[in-house]
Amino acid sequence: MLNRTLTFCGVAVALILVPIACSSRAFAQAAETQLPNAPSFLLQTDTTSADLQTEISSSLDFSSSPQEMTDKPQQHGPCPTDPNVEVDKNCNPIPLDRKQPKRILGFMPNFRSVSAGAVVHPPGWKYNFEITTHQAFDYSSFIFLGLTTISAEGINSHPVLGKGVDGFYAYLWRGFLDKTDGAYLQTWFLPSLLHEDTRYYPMGKGHPIVERALYVMSRQVVTRTYGGRQTPNLAGLGGKVLTQIVSRTYYPAGATSFGVLATKFAYSAMRDIAFTSIREFYPDIAAHYIRKHREKALQQAERDANAANTPPSPTKPL
Repeated sequence: MLNRTLTFCGVAVALILVPIACSSRAFAQAAETQLPNAPSFLLQTDTTSADLQTEISSSLDFSSSPQEMTDKPQQHGPCPTDPNVEVDKNCNPIPLDRKQPKRILGFMPNFRSVSAGAVVHPPGWKYNFEITTHQAFDYSSFIFLGLTTISAEGINSHPVLGKGVDGFYAYLWRGFLDKTDGAYLQTWFLPSLLHEDTRYYPMGKGHPIVERALYVMSRQVVTRTYGGRQTPNLAGLGGKVLTQIVSRTYYPAGATSFGVLATKFAYSAMRDIAFTSIREFYPDIAAHYIRKHREKALQQAERDANAANTPPSPTKPL
C-alpha cells in the first residue's frame, strides 16, 4: 500500500510538471559567464573618508522595490566592468544595506541571492548548472553536512541505520546524496525546464519586518518566471518531493515510510525558510555595524588630527 501511495505521488508530480514543460518555449542558452568571486562582504571596507561619507549617504536610499528589479544582463560601456561591483540599471553601485554578499559572514555560500535593484545575469540551463554546482560542492556545504550527520546520528533519526562509526558513515553518504539530489532538482533541472527563476530576490529595508518575514515564507510556494512574473514554485516544491522519492532507492525499508519522508520534506522546507530569513535581513545588520565602525574610525581620525594640531600646554616654572 505504501509503495502504491508513493508511486501515485510521483506520477501526480510528473502529471503536473510535464504539461507545463511541454508548453514552455525552447529554453534559451545562457551566455557564457564566470561565476562571481567577490571577496567577503565584511572585507570590502577600504575607502577614503570622502568616499565613506558618500557611501553612507547613498545607503539610506530605499527607493527601489522588488518589482523594479530586472533580469537584464549587466550593461557594459558606461557601467563599471568590475565583476565584483554590482550596479543598478542606472549604473549606480548597490548600497551596503541592499547588497547581498557572495558569502554571509565570509563563510556561508550565498551565490543564489540577488542584491535589491541589481542588474543580474539571465537564468538558463548552463548558468543554473554552474551556480548549482558551485554552491552544492562549496567547502562550507561539506562542513554543514558533517554537522547535520552528527546531529542525525546523535538523536538516532533513523534507528535502522545504526549508531557509532558505522551509523555515522551510513548517515553521511546518504545525507550527501540527499543534499546533492535536492540541489540539482530544485535549482537546476526543474527551474531550467519550467523557466522558473528560483534565485532569492529580497524585499529589502523600507518594509515592515512582519511583511518581510511573511515574504520570506511565501517564497516556498511562490517564485518568479524568467520574465519576472510571480508563479507557483513548482520547481522548489516538486524538487523536494522528487528528492524524497529518489531517496527510497538508497535508504533501507525502515527509513522510507510515508511519515519519515514527510518529516524530511518538512525539515527541508524549514531549513530553506531559516536560511532565506538570514539572506533577507543580513544586509541590514551588516550595513549597520559597518557604518558604525566607519563612523567611529572617522571620529577617531578627527580626534587624532585635532590633537596633532593642538600646541603643547605651557609648563609651570618650578
